[in-house]
Amino acid sequence: MQKYQLMATAAAGIEALVGKELRRLGYDTQVENGRVRYQGDMRDILTTNLWLRTADRVKIIVGEFTARTFDELFEQTKALPWESFLPVDAEFPVEGRSHHSQLHNVPSVQAIVKKAIVQRLSEVYHRRTRLPETGALYSLEVAINKDQAMLTLDTTGDSLFKRGYRRNKGGAPLKENMAAALVLLAHWFTDNPFVDPVCGSGTIPIEAALIGHNIAPGINRSFACEQWTNLTPAGLSDEVRDEADAQADYDVELDIHGYDIDQNMIDIAQENCRAAGLTHDIAFKQLAVKDWHTDKINGVIVANPPYGERLSDHEAVHELYRQMGDIYRPMTTWSKYILTADLEFEKYYGAPATKRRKLYNGALRTDLFQYWGKKKR
Repeated sequence: MQKYQLMATAAAGIEALVGKELRRLGYDTQVENGRVRYQGDMRDILTTNLWLRTADRVKIIVGEFTARTFDELFEQTKALPWESFLPVDAEFPVEGRSHHSQLHNVPSVQAIVKKAIVQRLSEVYHRRTRLPETGALYSLEVAINKDQAMLTLDTTGDSLFKRGYRRNKGGAPLKENMAAALVLLAHWFTDNPFVDPVCGSGTIPIEAALIGHNIAPGINRSFACEQWTNLTPAGLSDEVRDEADAQADYDVELDIHGYDIDQNMIDIAQENCRAAGLTHDIAFKQLAVKDWHTDKINGVIVANPPYGERLSDHEAVHELYRQMGDIYRPMTTWSKYILTADLEFEKYYGAPATKRRKLYNGALRTDLFQYWGKKKR
């Protein structure tokens, strides 16, 4: 099978985790801002789409070159072997981005790239009329940064955070790949308790259970490349999916709890949990942070509490942080990982974090405040 230059895109601050996931899957990687490069064929493309928990998309890098003029952009785009990717009936919309570059007019950049590809394909396929674009979807992107153009083909379709289990969500839901990143950063071992005290729609506990059972996060959804009959051999998708399914360990017993003060959110979390097929693995219960106590040891708490973005909410949110500190500080064998955009969190919690890590929840700067426990043997 044809080998491609590939990249997995990721939110700022998550790239190293994506790189670690890819290395665990057996790939050599190059971690860059917002992406991780690697190589692979269609089997690898399907495998990484299925297994990457923290990435956004898997893309084929069709070409890279310097372009300071529209002529350069057109000629170098046209010179790429588009017929190796796009059949005569391909539907191929072109998205564009440009930063700190001579070619800063994005609509013009998109139009030039589209025109160059159409001309190349028309010549190769001997078409005098317009290309039909009635077939499978091949989404293309031209990204120009400091005059360096990169043209990519998206193999994923809907972003990888869309696992397919979220039937309902609350007011400020955490994306599934960010939730998975928090679980991975917590270094949770499946024989220890896992608690999300402000679970909302249940995303963090559900991602923990998927990790605990080694269930491929993309197993219940489809990918754009599965429709590419010119590139994806018949039966390959089923083969890769069967291999992924065989690696799941449904027998491991997990101790995962999700709590929320709002019963409506607990109902939503349970609905999402059922859709993920994890009803017997997670216990959801309506409970306020201040009312939770446990005798268990060596656990992990992962929480994404409200940030108090509205001025009227600040006092209530700071009180919640104080309650967290009062209850969690004495729990010395437990590790606590709390994500918030409130950079004064430690002041209200009542203790400095062992470590802070900057992450972006969408465009919002947040910090993961980490309090490492001392495990009791």
